[in-house]
Amino acid sequence: MAEAHINNIILNTTHRTWALPTGKWAYYQEWNRVLFLHWKVPARELQALLPNHLELDLYEGNAWISLVPFTMEKIRPNGLPAFTPISNFHEINVRTYVTAEGKPGVYFLNIEAHKYLSAYISRLLSGLPYEKSRMTRGIIKSRQAYSSENQRKAFQLHTIFETGNLVAHKTVLDIWLTERYCLYLGRNKKLYRYQIHHHPWTLQEVKIKDLITSYTIGNISLDTPPDLAHYSEGVQVIAWKREKVTF
Repeated sequence: MAEAHINNIILNTTHRTWALPTGKWAYYQEWNRVLFLHWKVPARELQALLPNHLELDLYEGNAWISLVPFTMEKIRPNGLPAFTPISNFHEINVRTYVTAEGKPGVYFLNIEAHKYLSAYISRLLSGLPYEKSRMTRGIIKSRQAYSSENQRKAFQLHTIFETGNLVAHKTVLDIWLTERYCLYLGRNKKLYRYQIHHHPWTLQEVKIKDLITSYTIGNISLDTPPDLAHYSEGVQVIAWKREKVTF
């Protein structure tokens, strides 16, 4: 049954802008109950935070950063079952939009997880900048609540929000911000790409009832109301092993 589900994901490729990798996929994971908070930011300040040979991807001349709180679930290697104490955890990533070799993707400026062991293993296996943060998630009077505090970096997020109607007609910007099928990693002066695949995001309107954000990375601070927000119940994702980007 699981194999049939993954085959269904693999066969749905009409929304992609390049072909799937030819090798065997390496990981399955679910990104569930996802809140997207998006800000326009100065491109020059953002480019300074990127590895060499990785270019900012701009939308109508504007650079964007997104703060993305969600819940990771069922992450597992190909051929092995998920182990809930490690594979399920709350996560927040701060990402921006980049491109290399004609493949637009995302670059993570920061990633936090609420379980130390999950953060440690994720960082060890992927090289991505996972770290432990204190997080809680729940429901308050039918509204979703998500809180995180990272004392070491003085990062915090506290939000209460309501989800609304499905977005029947996504804008070009909606698609540009969400439909990304690879992520980039800079390590030891080299650039790597992780390719991923999933069904297109199903987006919902979201009403932010309460929001405190305090994230400063480089000279960029995310402490004002976002320019745009989305919500999604989530996607089921397959990922391939990292590949070196040539330049």
